[in-house]
Amino acid sequence: MAKEQTDRTTPDLFADERRPGRPKTSPLSRDEQLKVNKRNQLKRDKVRGLRRVELKMDANAVTALNKLAQQRNLSRSELIEQMLLAQLAEQSES
Repeated sequence: MAKEQTDRTTPDLFADERRPGRPKTSPLSRDEQLKVNKRNQLKRDKVRGLRRVELKMDANAVTALNKLAQQRNLSRSELIEQMLLAQLAEQSES
């Protein structure tokens, strides 16, 4: 039986063949890489004094926030932070 170049059902025939694409640069699996990256991101955020806050909002409010953030060239998170700080500053002045 001849080796067909498009046949990928018999991996033993292609064990020594180099596949095109980006070479593997980490010995960790993709899931492990994601966990390590997330852990490192949380450490960086902690050093910067950032804390995670989660909330659920109406889709219309999120859309409006996205548009406003884009107009101001900010991330949605930065925009919400600015809005909250402005409101808190206003409350403390009263």
